[in-house]
Amino acid sequence: MACPSFCTSSWAPRLPCFDGDSSSRFGGRNLSGDLLPSLGATTQQPPKLRKHLVSPYDPRYKVWEIFLILLVVYSAWICPLEFAFLRYLPRAPFIVDDVVNGFFAVDIVLTFFVPYVDSKSYLLVDDPKKIAVRYLSSWFAFDVCSTFPFHSISLLFNRHEHSLGLKFLNALRLWRLRRVSSLFARLEKDIRFNYAVIRCTKLISVTLFAVHCAGCINYLIADRYPDPRRTWIGASMPDFREAGLWARYVTSLYWSITTMTTTGYGDLHAENTREMLFGIAYMLFNLWLTAYLIGNMTNLVVHSTSRTRDFRDMVQAASEFAARNQLPQQIEEQMLNHICLRFRTEGLKQQETLEILPKAMRASISLCLFFPVVQGSYLFKGVSSGFIQQLVTEMQAEYYAPKEDVMLQNDKPSDLHLLVSGADVLAFLDGTEQVCGKAAEGELLGETGVMSNQPQPFTFRTTKLSQVLRISRSKLMDIMQENREDGEIIRSNFQQKLRMEQRLYIAMHQDDRVGAFEQTLLDP
Repeated sequence: MACPSFCTSSWAPRLPCFDGDSSSRFGGRNLSGDLLPSLGATTQQPPKLRKHLVSPYDPRYKVWEIFLILLVVYSAWICPLEFAFLRYLPRAPFIVDDVVNGFFAVDIVLTFFVPYVDSKSYLLVDDPKKIAVRYLSSWFAFDVCSTFPFHSISLLFNRHEHSLGLKFLNALRLWRLRRVSSLFARLEKDIRFNYAVIRCTKLISVTLFAVHCAGCINYLIADRYPDPRRTWIGASMPDFREAGLWARYVTSLYWSITTMTTTGYGDLHAENTREMLFGIAYMLFNLWLTAYLIGNMTNLVVHSTSRTRDFRDMVQAASEFAARNQLPQQIEEQMLNHICLRFRTEGLKQQETLEILPKAMRASISLCLFFPVVQGSYLFKGVSSGFIQQLVTEMQAEYYAPKEDVMLQNDKPSDLHLLVSGADVLAFLDGTEQVCGKAAEGELLGETGVMSNQPQPFTFRTTKLSQVLRISRSKLMDIMQENREDGEIIRSNFQQKLRMEQRLYIAMHQDDRVGAFEQTLLDP
């Protein structure tokens, strides 16, 4: 009995992101938005959500999430600013805050209608009860506290003695920053964006937010101190409370940045015990933040330069090997060219990409890329398409650097090569520099030795960067043995080509090796 297919045309299976993130994108497609069907599933229809539920993959829901991210950025900036600089609550722009809180309240309600991907089965759960239980047992309480309008409630009493306590409650809005953290986690997995740029943006954002918060807290300490002149800002600005908001804010940022960078000009410094304690805590925090920034930046630099460093070490080792063993200049040049080509092709990761794919998919890719060039070769003229398909799926693509030997004269005939692209490949005889012939794109290399099972009669050397298809002689003979009619056609094609070039072979082999070639071909 045939096993049921998981990739039927009537069902588009969805594959989730296995790191728990359901919104990362790869290559322009939202692969993480796809769900894995369970093993043995025979459902032929895409899973349908229950009524009144909102799909987490709906583009409109994605737009809603992006809109909330913008509101989170606003909250992250205005919350510390209100906490420190706007001493009396009625002066703060709380109307805008209430509107923003209203949007997050809507999101809290909406979350009860958004299915989630189970972390164990990777299936979409659309049971309203399970959705509600999961949300209530996780982030619901925090989301409610960060959205509750504490200021609006305080206005009902028209008292401000506890305004500082209310400001601490309003600071709970910073809980929303978890959305920004999730956003960066998704962007780091999105191959449409440069990883280093996203990572640097995240580090810069963390630094700016730390500077902003530290400046606001330090100003709050000075603003609440009984003697304004004995504060870090009052020592240089005695009437700082009468100054404009912009001047006080910039001064606070200036202190925060000079302290974080350990510049310390001395114009702004702690004047009382409270400020000293906060300064100590802030500098200890800066030690951790600096280590975090340096560590991340070092990883980015090392990751971007490790391949180049390994390449330089390999080139140096090859040069020293050639000098130590007194190799000819030509061989040393071939070694270095091969190392350079390997460095270039490793960056493409073509072979690694193909190896992780199923065999059927690799075969489809090979047919798409190499079927026409293989079919156009003289040796395979007239053979069936099925034979070409079997042949192409067993071939491997390789690159050869300029002036690199593809095969040597008198080598054992182990592989058949087909030149896919590149400049002319030169054929040499008896190790001399005399060119006996050239192979252009679409021509075979070494078929004489492979078909006759005798040593290769030529040395083939590239002139420029070339791409070659290679198949082992054993696999070629096995395919010909399985397709006897096609095998006879191939032998006939080779025999005709051999007779056309009989004069050349007679000149190369005075021992009448041509007759041995033909006799080998005629033998079944």
